[in-house]
Amino acid sequence: MMLNKTDIDRIGIVIPTLNEGQTLAAIIEGVRPYTNDIIVVDGHSTDNTAEVAGSLGAKIVLDHKKGKGEAIRTVIPHLTREVTVFIDADGSHDPDDIPAIVRPILDGEADHVSGSRLIGGSSELHGGFDECFRLMGSSLITACINHRFHVRLSESQNGFRAVRTEVLRQLGLEENITTIEQEMIIKTLKKGYRMAEVPSHEHSRKAGYSKINVRKVAFRYVYSMVKYLYF
Repeated sequence: MMLNKTDIDRIGIVIPTLNEGQTLAAIIEGVRPYTNDIIVVDGHSTDNTAEVAGSLGAKIVLDHKKGKGEAIRTVIPHLTREVTVFIDADGSHDPDDIPAIVRPILDGEADHVSGSRLIGGSSELHGGFDECFRLMGSSLITACINHRFHVRLSESQNGFRAVRTEVLRQLGLEENITTIEQEMIIKTLKKGYRMAEVPSHEHSRKAGYSKINVRKVAFRYVYSMVKYLYF
């Protein structure tokens, strides 16, 4: 699936980072065919993340070191394109899935599209107790979202997504950590916007280490879900 120049001019891409200097260059080069507006939101990395981003012509926005959710909230005033794509910097998302993720929005069929590892496959989300715990928790949250809004999403936690930028501004996001992803979906549906998903394969992290300790933040995921679903 290809994007023409008009499509490309409508898309901006945001890459949240924290010490991802080893993989960031590949991600920036990978998304470049699909945009001429790349923003790296950096959590004050102590490696060469900022240098890599700058050398490749990406805009750099510094967050306030509170987490991925706060990084996403920080970048919103800097967005100028009609559609914003969020993609992780660790190599787990395939930039060549971007055309499929933005297409429902460009065609006027959706306002928010998330990539789904449950229908696209994952090289990471299986094999151990932590992965099992993540998958069970994610499935529970997704089932609650589906029940509340009468939709049929397969997952709610993937950071790879596209949102109509004006819709993103209207969501009133609050979360500081990775719970931002489920908050974005819940508030999209709660405010009556159109939610969709497309298959997207999750690859194993190419380098570095995960910044998420699911056991430590599990309660926050449940609290966030209940807060935004029912109040």
